[in-house]
Amino acid sequence: MQSIKNVALIPNLTKKGAFATSLKVIGILRQNKMNIWMTQDIREQYKDCGICFCSNTDSLISSADMVLTIGGDGTIMHAARHAAPLKKPLLGINMGRLGFVASLEPDELDMLTRLAAGDYTKEKRMMLKVIHTGDDGEKEFFAINDAVISRGSLSRLIDIDVSLDNDRVCRYRADGLIISTPTGSSAYSLAAGGPVVEPTMKCMVMTPICPHSLFARSVVFSHSSELVINASCDDDTQVYMTVDGAKTFVLKRTDTVLITSSELEVEFIDLKERSFYKVLNDKFAEKGDSR
Repeated sequence: MQSIKNVALIPNLTKKGAFATSLKVIGILRQNKMNIWMTQDIREQYKDCGICFCSNTDSLISSADMVLTIGGDGTIMHAARHAAPLKKPLLGINMGRLGFVASLEPDELDMLTRLAAGDYTKEKRMMLKVIHTGDDGEKEFFAINDAVISRGSLSRLIDIDVSLDNDRVCRYRADGLIISTPTGSSAYSLAAGGPVVEPTMKCMVMTPICPHSLFARSVVFSHSSELVINASCDDDTQVYMTVDGAKTFVLKRTDTVLITSSELEVEFIDLKERSFYKVLNDKFAEKGDSR
């Protein structure tokens, strides 16, 4: 692989230990003669660290060979939405809990030296394109993990109709519905009873949340499928669509949501070359089942 010279560093300083870890990362990168770029809003915290600063996230990422995040999976998701259109690979250092998408733990920072030598591999992951059509026209969103339909604060079931390529597939009465990528299959979808899918596969996983049925199960669709979703509630309870836990909007009874695979892909850097199933087992053994 190509050696890395310029690194866009994005730390989530609200995470405990993230600032101290970022200083260690900066030291390792500079020792290996890599240039480091960060956004202008955190200049004060890093003014004596030999950092180059950019005005915003897009200009930051466009200036770099790769993106390095320090935080949880949410930090990686945020960076990935900017990195994917620019075709820049990402590497995450986990300061969260499970951190399925993050590649390194804070005690593995020495592995960053391999970036300068080009000693790493890259892995592409599919994304979802979500098109919401309502009274205000069409709005387009992209998801790396999932798109989730859920009810408001009242404990009322939602009626959800799902069509595949213009043919009705099913109707759920449930608390909600998750459409996930393979990457997102180990996130909310898994917690709702969905299957774990190897993240380099290309498919979409549909998992109902607490369905009012004895037989409702997850369904796996081809990546070429086009899912159209309508959702409503019999009372004044609002129905929401949330994309990657970040973008949220209200769904009205007459609104439609079209979900397809996106032409955009997100690319992750791997320094460990461990199988996904080894990572899955380690994450649950160390941080999930041991709680």
